[in-house]
Amino acid sequence: MTMSPPGVAVRDPESLEKRKTAIRSAGPSKLQVIADFDGTLTRYWIDGRRGQTSNGLLQQGNAEYDAKRRALYEYYHPLEISATIPIKEKSKLMEEWWEKTHGLLIEGGLSFDAIKKSVSEATIAFRDGVVELFELLEELGVPVLVFSAGLADIIEEVFRQKLHRSFKNIKIVSNRMVFDEKGCLVAFKGVLMSFCPDVISRKTIHVLNKNEHALDMAAPVHDKFRCPDGYSVLMKQRTNVLLLGDHVGDLGMSDGLSYENRIAVGFLNNNTEMSFKSFLDAFDVVYLNDASMRGVVDLLSQLFAENQ
Repeated sequence: MTMSPPGVAVRDPESLEKRKTAIRSAGPSKLQVIADFDGTLTRYWIDGRRGQTSNGLLQQGNAEYDAKRRALYEYYHPLEISATIPIKEKSKLMEEWWEKTHGLLIEGGLSFDAIKKSVSEATIAFRDGVVELFELLEELGVPVLVFSAGLADIIEEVFRQKLHRSFKNIKIVSNRMVFDEKGCLVAFKGVLMSFCPDVISRKTIHVLNKNEHALDMAAPVHDKFRCPDGYSVLMKQRTNVLLLGDHVGDLGMSDGLSYENRIAVGFLNNNTEMSFKSFLDAFDVVYLNDASMRGVVDLLSQLFAENQ
C-alpha cells in the first residue's frame, strides 16, 4: 500500500500498473466507466455542511407526505445499515421501503415542477473535475453508466441545472417516473416499457441491487427516449472497466459484466479512520476526505494520452 500523493492510497501498486498497461494496450474502445451518483460524482461536503442526496433533496410541496417519507427513512435506514440482517431479508426490506416511498410520491401529488424547484433549492454539487472527466470520456468515445438507487428524473434535473450541458455518452441506470399531461406523477416503470412496448420490465432499483443486471433501465441524459437496441451487447464487448464508488457495496455495480480488467476507485468521504481498511481492501485506489475528481482525470489522461 502506498500513500503518494497525499490523500490517495493505492492498495497494490504493482497490480494496478499491470491493469493500467493492459487497459492502455486495449485502447478506449474497450473501456467503459461505471459510476455511482450520490457521494461519488457529487460532493459529500458543501460549504461546511453535508451535501444532499438526489433522494434527500426532494420536497413534494406537501408537508404531510414529506413527513411520511421521513418516517419511512427513520424506520428503514437502520435496517439498511444493520450488520445482523441477512442480505436476502434485507433486500426484501429495501424493496418494500422503495415501493412505499414511490407510493407516497404518487399519492402526495408530486409534480415535475416540484422536482425542478427542489433541485434549484438543493445543497448539491458535482465534485470539482467532474466536467473535465465527462468531457475527456466523451472525446475518447467511452460510455458512462451512472447507477443510482434514487430517481433518474431527479438526477437528470441535477445534470441540467448544475452542469448546464449534456453528454451523449452518459446513461442513467435508476428508477424512472411517469408523468401525465399536467406534469403530475402517476407511476414508476422500467425504461424499456416506454421505449419498446413489446418488452415488459418493472424492476425497482434499490441500494442492494443496483448492478449491471439493471442495464435495461438505462436511459440517455438529455436525449429523446429511444429503444437502446443492442446497448447491453455493446457494453459487454467493452471488457475493461473503470468503476467509481463511495461505498464498498458499489463494487457490485459491475456484477453483470464479464470484464478482463477492472480498476475500482473509491471515494472515502467521511469516517476515514474507521473505514479506511475496509475501503483499501475493496478498492484499488482510495481518495480520502471528499477529494476532487481530478485524480481520475489524470489517470485517464495517462492511459490514453495518444488518443486525445
